[in-house]
Amino acid sequence: MNRVFLIFSAALATCAAFGMAACRSASGAGAAQAIPSARAAAAQRGDIAHVLTLAGQFQPYQVVDVHPKVSGYMKRINVDIGDSVQQGATLATLEVPELKAQVEQTAFELKQSQEETTRAQHEIGSAEALHAALHAACERLKEAAATRPGLIAQQELDDAQAKDLSSQAQVDAAKAAMAAAEQRAEAARSDNERVQALENYTNVVAPISGVVVWRYADTGALIQGGTNSNDTTLPIVRLSQSTLLRLRVPVPENDVQYVRIGDTLDVRVDAIGRSFAGKIVRFTRNVNFETRTMETEVDIDNKDLSITPGMYANTLLQLASARNVVTIPVEALVLDAHDQPTVYVLDRNNRVHIRPVTVGLEGTKLAEIKAGLTAGDRVLAGGQEKYQEGEVVNPMLTSSPASETVHETGGTIDMKAEESQPGGGTN
Repeated sequence: MNRVFLIFSAALATCAAFGMAACRSASGAGAAQAIPSARAAAAQRGDIAHVLTLAGQFQPYQVVDVHPKVSGYMKRINVDIGDSVQQGATLATLEVPELKAQVEQTAFELKQSQEETTRAQHEIGSAEALHAALHAACERLKEAAATRPGLIAQQELDDAQAKDLSSQAQVDAAKAAMAAAEQRAEAARSDNERVQALENYTNVVAPISGVVVWRYADTGALIQGGTNSNDTTLPIVRLSQSTLLRLRVPVPENDVQYVRIGDTLDVRVDAIGRSFAGKIVRFTRNVNFETRTMETEVDIDNKDLSITPGMYANTLLQLASARNVVTIPVEALVLDAHDQPTVYVLDRNNRVHIRPVTVGLEGTKLAEIKAGLTAGDRVLAGGQEKYQEGEVVNPMLTSSPASETVHETGGTIDMKAEESQPGGGTN
C-alpha cells in the first residue's frame, strides 16, 4: 500500500510540474504577442538622380543657297555634290558680255570727269591770278587819288573797281564749276564701282566653308540673279556647314524646368558606333503647341565629317540630382492632417515617434530628406496607420539601396528595329 501511495504521489507531482510549466509558457507567449512587429528601414547617405533619355537629330550648323548677284550664262562651275569648299573659294564663273561694255563706259566717264576737275582747278588758278592783279591795280589808284586829290579821274577809279569786282565773281564762278566737276567725278566713280562690283559678282564665291549638298546648274545654263529673299529662282549650289553640327533634342514640357545652358548631355550615335559628351548651348525657350516639347541644341564638332547631317542620336540628359544626402524609402513618408510630410521614427527602445521632415528630390523608390533625420535613424516603412505615438514595436529591419537613378524617356531610336521593318535596312 505504501508503495502504491508513493507512486501515485509522484505522478501527481509530475503532473503539477508540467501544468505550471505550461502555464508559464502560455503567459510568455501572450506577452510576446502583445508587442506588434513593424517593417522598418534605416536612413542612409546616398545619391538620387533623374535622367531623361531622348532621341535627337543632327542638323548642319548653317545651310546656304548660293545665288549669283547678276544674271548670265554659266561659263564654268568648279564644284559638284559632296565637294568640301573653303570660305571665299570660287564656286562658279558667269559670262555677262554687257557688263564688260558697261565697265569700259563708266571707266571712260570717270576719266573724263577727272579731267574736267583738273581743268576746273586750272581755271580757278587763272581767275585768282587775274583777280589779284586787278585788285592790286584798283588799290593803287585809290591810294594815289587819296594822296593827291584830282590826280586820278573818278571814271578811271570806277572802272578799276568794277574790274576788281568782276574778277572776284570769276573766281567764285570757277570755284562753283570746280565743285560741280568734283560731284560729277564722284558720281562717275560710284557708277564705275557699282558696275565693277557687278562684274566681280560673275565670280560666285562660297560665303561659308562647307559641303556642297546639291548642285542646280550646269555649264552653259542661263542663270538668273537673286535680287531679294522672295525670289523663286534656283540657286547655283546649296552649301551645308557640316564641320559643326547642331544636335536638336525635343525636351518634354514637364522637364523644361531642368534645362540649363552648359548642362552636359551624353550622346550615342548608333549608326557609327560613337559616344561622346556635349553641352547644351541654346534652347528656344518656347514649348511647341502641338508636340509640347522645347527644342534644345548641342553643338557637335564634326571636323572629320564622320557624322552626316540627318543622322539620329540617343541622348541622356541629367535633369536633377542630389549627391551625398540622407535618403529613405518613399514608403516611409506619410502626410499628416495638414498635408505635411512626416516619418515614424524608432528610438533606442523601439518606441515610435512621429516626426515632421523636409523632403527634397524624390525618386520612384527613394526620397531625399533635407531636415528631420540623420543617417542611421530607423523609420517605419509601411503600415504606419497601425501605430501610435509612443508605441513600442518589434522592428523587422529591411535592407534598401541608398542611391537611385530614375530613368525617364522621351523616345529613343532603335536602329535594329528600324532595319527589321519592311523597307528598312540597306540594299
